[in-house]
Amino acid sequence: MFLALTMNQNKLITNLCDGQTVPDSQEARQALNLLGLSAQVVTSKGSLHLVKKIELIDAAQVQGTLSAEVAFEHHLLIDSTNNALMAEPRSKKRMACAAEMQGAGRGRRGRAWVSPFGQNLALSCMGGIDLAMSQLGGLSVVIGVELVQVLRNLGFKEVGIKWPNDLITKAGKLGGILIELDQLPGGSSRVCVGVGLNVSAAPDFQEIDQAAVALGGGLVSRTELVIRFIEAIDTVLSQFSPVMMSQYQARWGVLDLYYGQSVKVLQGDEVVTGRNDGIDMSGCLVLDVEGDRRTFNAGEVSLRGSEL
Repeated sequence: MFLALTMNQNKLITNLCDGQTVPDSQEARQALNLLGLSAQVVTSKGSLHLVKKIELIDAAQVQGTLSAEVAFEHHLLIDSTNNALMAEPRSKKRMACAAEMQGAGRGRRGRAWVSPFGQNLALSCMGGIDLAMSQLGGLSVVIGVELVQVLRNLGFKEVGIKWPNDLITKAGKLGGILIELDQLPGGSSRVCVGVGLNVSAAPDFQEIDQAAVALGGGLVSRTELVIRFIEAIDTVLSQFSPVMMSQYQARWGVLDLYYGQSVKVLQGDEVVTGRNDGIDMSGCLVLDVEGDRRTFNAGEVSLRGSEL
């Protein structure tokens, strides 16, 4: 069962993160324990304070910067930002949700997304597209390319992408994208795009079974990242069309850190090895397997002999 914070606990934690002291109480201790912050608190004269301030996402700045048509919500603790938006009535309403920590964060293929409180990015955006779900095959590719471009524009030139939509560097995984779809009446679709990004902290290999890296704390604020990512995703959702894929094929080849290399594709129990030849117009991975051109619309990719 997922445990949420009460309104008063939200206020207590917000004050603590801002460098203030709060009364030492069972309610405060319970909130700190839920958020994994118990070891970072100091007790003095019946009051609690954090050893170091935690810079929370500035919800007011985010909402004030975004288009008025995008409704934004911010949580200290939530089960999943995707779950929060997908629970909304089905419509084309444009929404975004960010959280300081997820109690049940999800990655691709049902995996858990591991991230400590107030350190990284957990963000979801939702909107409608006037296309059927069957026409959205290349959407994740387009979103992945645009988010990598956001990071490169911010100075993180080493960031690239791995099919189908992992954000990576040569040292390990930086983030991931999870897309969920609903069919709406009239042949349109509701799209929810979830993004997890390691900003200040990366999980250990043992936690996610692969190498992971972080952007580096202090290089860019999480508030700025939230704004840039929401704007990029919202733009894609408002403009996406399958005809866009011709330009994104070329852009993908530039950003794919595995392009032209020998890779392994895992599909269930089958492992296929071949040369990564990029993507097709549907966003499927194209592999040259001993001269035979094969396409994949699902699977896990790693460098040959690597678990990245």
